[in-house]
Amino acid sequence: MKRFGKKLVMVLAVLMCGVIAFAGAACQRGGGKDTIAVIAKGETHAFWQAVKSGAMAAGEEYGYNVTFKGPVGESEEYVGTQREMVQAALGNASTKAMVLATIGLGFTDELVTAFEKGIPVVEFDSGLYSDGADITEGKDPTVGSVATDNKAAAAVVAENFYKYLKDNNKLTAGTTYHVGVIRHDATATGLDRANGFIEKIEALAQADGFTIEIHLQAKTNNTGEYKAALQALNNEGVSAIFMTNEGVVNEVYPEVSDNADTYKNILFCGFDCGTNQYDWIKDAGKTYGLLVGSVAQDSYNIGYKAVELAAKKLAGETVSDVGIGGRWYTSENIDQLEEENIFYKG
Repeated sequence: MKRFGKKLVMVLAVLMCGVIAFAGAACQRGGGKDTIAVIAKGETHAFWQAVKSGAMAAGEEYGYNVTFKGPVGESEEYVGTQREMVQAALGNASTKAMVLATIGLGFTDELVTAFEKGIPVVEFDSGLYSDGADITEGKDPTVGSVATDNKAAAAVVAENFYKYLKDNNKLTAGTTYHVGVIRHDATATGLDRANGFIEKIEALAQADGFTIEIHLQAKTNNTGEYKAALQALNNEGVSAIFMTNEGVVNEVYPEVSDNADTYKNILFCGFDCGTNQYDWIKDAGKTYGLLVGSVAQDSYNIGYKAVELAAKKLAGETVSDVGIGGRWYTSENIDQLEEENIFYKG
């Protein structure tokens, strides 16, 4: 019995060593209880739910515990709530990296704290700083950003919309085709989307010997502005309109659907994919003015790539900004993209 007992102790000791070694290897890989904290502008909206799914998948892939939090709304009144979430994550000893999309730009103290604690921060969806501002006085914890390349995505809209115009003989040499653009605001996002579309479609037309004239309606995101912009463009006699975000669509779509005869000869294209845009695409021009297509942000991939970038930084790898492209969708492929979780509705 004594000899058997000694053998049992030795076997148990070997097993324990194996468990410890395995646990150590897991910790070296980034596993265990190490956390990558994701703080988003929101959590309940379908867009953020898709981002969350991608973030969680990356956490599982790279062996990290991922937490995902965001306020119930994205307006300025929720900045305080989001700040508390950031502070709580920074105060958690298990937090090794943070993925952050803030509602506003006033998170200087929290970013300095992250720097001093050695917690790398990945920007996602939008930037944390105003252009050129060194608001952290050399204590910048950001290591990279992951977001939609708005100018490139808008160019995708232009390419596909221009192809539709050519394929359907809407362009004629010697005549001018009038295209309206409703820009949702003057932020970098609004400017990049409008300019990306305009520059691309003008270049394509010029290369083929066609003339396109742009009618820009530059707005500031106030209620009623986009509907007024639609009416103004209609009065100017445009044949097509590009809408730079879901907010524009949400004002334009009811006006178009309620006044089908007024706008039936105008072609539309858009950016994002909310419920109104989804329904409009599905109509395929049968009831009112045709929404030829739109570009959807790859929200799932934004979440995945942001957490992946953080995990790679923690592993000591050199990382850089990641631009996420958009996916063009029409009535022909919208069901396929929905199955792939490429876009959201909500």
